[in-house]
Amino acid sequence: MVKKNACIFISGQGSNLKNLIQKSRDYNFPIKIRLIISNNKKANGIKYAKRNSIPCVIVDTKSRNYEYKIFNEIKRYKISLICLAGYMKILSKKFLNFYKQPIINIHPSLLPKFKGLNTFSRIIKNGEKKAGCTVHYVNEKLDGGNIIVQKTFFLDTDENENSLKFKTQKLEYSAFPEAIIKIYRKN
Repeated sequence: MVKKNACIFISGQGSNLKNLIQKSRDYNFPIKIRLIISNNKKANGIKYAKRNSIPCVIVDTKSRNYEYKIFNEIKRYKISLICLAGYMKILSKKFLNFYKQPIINIHPSLLPKFKGLNTFSRIIKNGEKKAGCTVHYVNEKLDGGNIIVQKTFFLDTDENENSLKFKTQKLEYSAFPEAIIKIYRKN
């Protein structure tokens, strides 16, 4: 199987990155992670990149031309798929217009509900009965692209933000790889 070159964008812990690295070692998994982009030089996920000898580029999103730096790296590594895995920066319209390959994101809610930040507190405050995660294509609208995969679970009556986050992340570890497989099964 010829694997597609993928780039993972991260900002924090990197638990989805770690999971995708493990999945990418499977012969039948359709991607090879060739590059990591982070907007946070202290992101824990950078350790996973180093341990697995995956090049990692740290970008300063306050610098005017940081997206140009990303463009160059993406071209250099011949990236066919970008996965946003806890990347806490919105991609510009210019970036989306430049990069014509798929860009996907994982979000910790059942979109279209609870787009954006502070998802877990809003789910609990709203008294939701079900929660989960969504993998979707990235477009110009925040968490507004077409849904690829959703996974759900029922909330317990004593659910709190920490337990909700834990359960959601467990689902993300199966949803993200499933979405990637689904994308390449079509092509």
